[in-house]
Amino acid sequence: MAVTHILSHITLTVSFVFTILISFQFWSNRHQSETGVVSVRFISIILYLPPISEKPEKESERKMKTESELVGLCIEAACESRESVEKWRMQRRSLDRLPSPLADALLRRLIASRLLYPSLLEVFKHSAEEVDVRDNGTVDAEWMAYLGAFRNLRYLNLADCHRITTSALWPITGMTSLQELDLSRCFKVNDAGISHLLSIPNLEKLRISETGVTAKGVKLLSSLENLSFLDLGGLPVDDVSLTSLLVLKRLQYIDLWGSKISNEGAAVLNMFPKLTYLNLGWTSVTKLPTLSSLECLDMSNCTIDSILEDDKSPLAKLIFSGATFLNEAEAFLYANTNLVSFLDVAHTSLNKFFFLSKMKVIEHLNLSSCMMGDDSVEMVACVGGNLKSLNLSGTKVTSAGLGILAGHVPYLETLSLSQTPVDDTAISFISMMPSLKDVDLSNTNIRGFLQQGRIDVDSPLSLMALQNLKLERLNLEHTQVRDEALYPLSSFLELRYLSLRSASLADVSLFYLSSIPKLTNLSVCDAVLTNYGIDIFKAPETLKVLDLRGCWLLTEDTILSFCRHHPQVEVRHDLGTVYPFNQNGPNHSSPSRSTSRTVQMAKKKDQVPVFPYLADQRLKYSRDELLILQFASLPLASSSESGNSIFEKQLD
Repeated sequence: MAVTHILSHITLTVSFVFTILISFQFWSNRHQSETGVVSVRFISIILYLPPISEKPEKESERKMKTESELVGLCIEAACESRESVEKWRMQRRSLDRLPSPLADALLRRLIASRLLYPSLLEVFKHSAEEVDVRDNGTVDAEWMAYLGAFRNLRYLNLADCHRITTSALWPITGMTSLQELDLSRCFKVNDAGISHLLSIPNLEKLRISETGVTAKGVKLLSSLENLSFLDLGGLPVDDVSLTSLLVLKRLQYIDLWGSKISNEGAAVLNMFPKLTYLNLGWTSVTKLPTLSSLECLDMSNCTIDSILEDDKSPLAKLIFSGATFLNEAEAFLYANTNLVSFLDVAHTSLNKFFFLSKMKVIEHLNLSSCMMGDDSVEMVACVGGNLKSLNLSGTKVTSAGLGILAGHVPYLETLSLSQTPVDDTAISFISMMPSLKDVDLSNTNIRGFLQQGRIDVDSPLSLMALQNLKLERLNLEHTQVRDEALYPLSSFLELRYLSLRSASLADVSLFYLSSIPKLTNLSVCDAVLTNYGIDIFKAPETLKVLDLRGCWLLTEDTILSFCRHHPQVEVRHDLGTVYPFNQNGPNHSSPSRSTSRTVQMAKKKDQVPVFPYLADQRLKYSRDELLILQFASLPLASSSESGNSIFEKQLD
């Protein structure tokens, strides 16, 4: 019987899959030579059966492989257009027996492609377990009527679906399979809507933040005895309604930001024996009782007297962004911070930072816009052994302060120095942080040259010091970096995201950037780029997004021409956004991209070609004349009058 059942399951599944493959001519010539191998492996993946030659894997590992490349291609073909959907939606019997992970993946793609409509939901009522339609303005009572028929639905996300009302929730009443529901910012849901939810017996996670629910409706939640996760952010929860929830002994997560909870109400929080996460941001709570199981505490924008009254809580994550500390010395005095790995004290008035000395395992530290200066950097260096992320943006830390930090943060991966007074001397210290992947130097005094004062062609380039790092992200927006200072970036082999924003950059900068081998996102904003510069720009083959906003000399025709030659690139400009256009169907590169370029990383500066149009044309004009020219170009940027925006044009 078991063998017969499995064979039946395989037959139905393969029937559905190959219906899709045949209907959309998906099985291309490059797969025909290995049809047998691929088919067996494909069936194995769908059924969560390990391939014949492999050992059984854990369930979580199998789930990660569900949307393998082959399955993804099949789903992509099935969701290519509304016509393609109509071809397979009639295979009702096969779809009913579709494995849940595959049904969920297909449903997600339909939602992302905006091809899902209410009646199509009926196809998935026997197979889908997860439905996420957040921020979908079309979801209403009709959608809910179909979703109410889903027999195995475990997860339903309706966040930001503003057409969802209290009455629209009626179809999901009594749904025994539903375990997680998100109604965040569905402001038309009120206390009566909560009454509909009380008949969902196995509900474990509920998010109703910023809805129309009042304190009276919150009291009704005491009937949902299986709740372990409750988000009440932005609701008028008071001390009385909080007390009514004490019967929820399984509660581990409770979000009460913006509520009316006071110190008296907070005093009962220790009666939730399993509470591990607590958010009291934007409340009047100033102190907390003993919370022996608490791991994460958020008191953003609160006035804090003391965090906890004992040292028993296994605190791992503390968020105090924008908080006011009545007594910095005593605020952390009794709390057990030995296990804290995440601390956010951004935008606070803290200036001593002695409390950092106990946080020996800290990994993520946000000190942005604090009173941190070079004299306090030593406190960070003392606990820097495990740091992975450090945010010093908006502080008074200088290049000298980074010199103190260098050598003490061997595992630091992310460093933000935005809006600090650091200059090019800091880059040599940054190069001594071997694990860095993400560096933000925006709005600093970085120029790209080590030499101060007058710069000539032989001045050493400061960014050269970062070549030995494996940087993946670099932000140089609003710095004094000029074209020639970007030359070292061509040898940044792992760089994927680069952000530049400066009126000092011109066409020649694109020449250096074209040789970054793994670049996927490039932003060159407010630069003096010309049509000629874009025409000669050899975009890296990996490029996916090119942001040219603020480059007002560029014309619509030039941008469209670039998009035709680089159809896989999303181009952003003040004229509009051109999304990736693929002439050859999904996952096919255009012919112009099929020939790979050899990236030469050791070019000499004197090898940079001198283009006849790379002269800085701004030299001919005064600042006032340039502004006049810029505003004179605005009518060109306005496509609303003609009714044809750049992203509405067909790239034939």
